Amino acid sequence: MTRRALAVWVLVIVAETIHGIARTLLLAPRVGDFRARQIAVFTGSAIILGIATAFIRWISPPSTRATLAIGVLWLVLTLTFEVAFGRATGASWARIAEDYDLLHGGLLPIGMLVLALAPLIAARLRGVLPYNPWRG
Repeated sequence: MTRRALAVWVLVIVAETIHGIARTLLLAPRVGDFRARQIAVFTGSAIILGIATAFIRWISPPSTRATLAIGVLWLVLTLTFEVAFGRATGASWARIAEDYDLLHGGLLPIGMLVLALAPLIAARLRGVLPYNPWRG
């Protein structure tokens, strides 16, 4: 299950990287970089939910707890990737933090919450797990 979850996470990162390139080339020139990043939180969340829904049966989590663990794994890996990629491409710590600042319009915490919950949401949508959030 873990290897499958990691494989799907790689697919998510590839899709989100392409999404980010498209955002930069197509949307940012029209609405500005910061607004484009805000909009992309919602389109990116839809991409993540679509991928999670398409692959949750293949991942085959045995329990709600395992499904939540996959979401936490994806979250940690994505945060690590985001920071490493941002720093590698010359983004300052302030620029990276800007996307996470809800008080000033940074919406990425919403996207990260969706990412963390995407396996659970997908499992519920696809009927992989019975609905009981209190059971493992």
